[in-house]
Amino acid sequence: MHIASRAARVLTVAALPLVLAACGTTESTSAKAPASPASPATKDPNAGLLTGAQLKKALAPASFFPAGFSSDPSATRDTGDTFVPPATKSPAKPDCTMLEGTAWIGITGVTGVSFAQGDYVNKNTSEEITQEIDAYRGTTAASVLKDVARIATTTCATFTDSGTHTKVRTSGRSTPGLGDEAYTITLTSSAWDNGTTLIAARQGTNLVTVLSTDGHDDGAATAKKLTGQIVASLKTASAKTS
Repeated sequence: MHIASRAARVLTVAALPLVLAACGTTESTSAKAPASPASPATKDPNAGLLTGAQLKKALAPASFFPAGFSSDPSATRDTGDTFVPPATKSPAKPDCTMLEGTAWIGITGVTGVSFAQGDYVNKNTSEEITQEIDAYRGTTAASVLKDVARIATTTCATFTDSGTHTKVRTSGRSTPGLGDEAYTITLTSSAWDNGTTLIAARQGTNLVTVLSTDGHDDGAATAKKLTGQIVASLKTASAKTS
């Protein structure tokens, strides 16, 4: 650091009264240093996304489900009015048996910031209908849907049923007319009386996932009807928050 000599400092101090006298009582016209601009507010990464409580309202009500089906409290939950941190896990090999149960979308290893789910079971026939909505940030919902299609047609094209220990065959196809984009998966096994239909449909940043074993068509009709119902409800809910 450069330090002025003692002589220079004396001259500076001696000259100071002269400068002040010349100024007199005149106000200084020197411009003030501009104030530092305020830091821009950090954008909320969850802005515009639906909370679990809002997603819950978009799920199909009990009146939608066929006679004989009742709500399963143990598989009915949501994230409430708060958001949770998203997470991504990349297992070396997905657990294909997840496709047979509630919250099967977890097979991708990617979780959203809010969700709501509600399951219905027919205790007399053991048929099951499940529904879930997950909200994701940015374009994550579209990526997760691609992962679903990839897993269904490659890693999990065939796998062993955890209950009967028999081979399950998986087939999948893109499905128009349900949200922005949708993909349908059908699970069949020689040991089952009826197959299972899974549908994942994206509506904006939300991903609707359903599972159905209802009926004698591998659960297909009920799964499609349920997905359409939830997608329509989501459109209404999103319009109210925009």
